[in-house]
Amino acid sequence: MKKQDVIKHFGSQTETAKVCGIGKSAVNQWNDIIPMGRALQIERQTNGALKFDESLYQESATDAARV
Repeated sequence: MKKQDVIKHFGSQTETAKVCGIGKSAVNQWNDIIPMGRALQIERQTNGALKFDESLYQESATDAARV
């Protein structure tokens, strides 16, 4: 799930943080692809309006395994 899509959906980093139950600074620290656990949480909280895309996370897991 992409950070820009999540923020656009909720309207701001502040609202995104509130929905996730975290601080705005935590949202600010997300990379372009948000953490997998948060993506799963957001998919549930939005009743699927924002979808978890497993393929975004498989690539980074493969890269990490190569190191």
